[in-house]
Amino acid sequence: MNSNDLKIFEAVAIHGNFTKAAEAMFTVQSNVTARIKSLEEEFNVQLLKRTSRTVELTSAGEIFIQYCKKLNHMTESLKQELSDVHKLSGSLKIGCIETTMALKVPGVIREFTDKYPDVMLSFRADNSMNLINDVLNYKLDAAFVAAPVISPELGVHLIKEEKLAIATAENYPDLPEYIKKGQVKIVVFDVGCSYRPKLEEWLKIQGIFNYQCTVLNTLEGIVNFVEAGIGITIMPEELFSQMYYNRKIKTYPIDGDQGLLTTLIAYRKDLPQSNALKVFMDLF
Repeated sequence: MNSNDLKIFEAVAIHGNFTKAAEAMFTVQSNVTARIKSLEEEFNVQLLKRTSRTVELTSAGEIFIQYCKKLNHMTESLKQELSDVHKLSGSLKIGCIETTMALKVPGVIREFTDKYPDVMLSFRADNSMNLINDVLNYKLDAAFVAAPVISPELGVHLIKEEKLAIATAENYPDLPEYIKKGQVKIVVFDVGCSYRPKLEEWLKIQGIFNYQCTVLNTLEGIVNFVEAGIGITIMPEELFSQMYYNRKIKTYPIDGDQGLLTTLIAYRKDLPQSNALKVFMDLF
């Protein structure tokens, strides 16, 4: 077994097809077949179930793919660490919830890239649930997510505790009066967003169980819809005061724990952290 065998196996698992895996690995199908057969013979276990149309992992294959992902990730990290031991280099893939992307990331990128120009830094925005899954599956080195993070495989580092506020259009009646009417409309991110359950829980406390929900996938879109009077939303108070202070919206702070959201940075604690990731996290 060599490291390329593990990459080939991971490609087969991802694509579920020998031909597509061969194309992804820039090799021929016969080589993919031979390498998988060699792995199965070496470990004396069937890793894949072949059908006429697809390839599926066996129970042993499910275990094996987790080690493949981990070893492939560690191999690439080691190559980056040893590429030039005298300077910080390599790449970092960081995930971010939308609000943190808007408030914190621009300043972080500027500071980090100015100090360490040889590190390729990439960011991707998504909801906390998807970001956590991507960290677990080695697609991201770390991610800014909302608490709680309950996976035992992940370590976390506190970033900040944010105060939340509900936002309405400027021409809406005051929030208590609007809620009393009972025809509530909300504008939120899709399931997996950390703010949406906060708003839904707040509505339940007010006795509102039925409401119309409009789902958008961008922060700017949500703010635009709220300003247009399509519904109400919930976001960090800082976001409205710093980025959207000139928009035709009103905000209402939420008292108590219901109005707080803790942002963390999550990472795999079973992997050695690269020097680049250590330096990045030290910024916080």
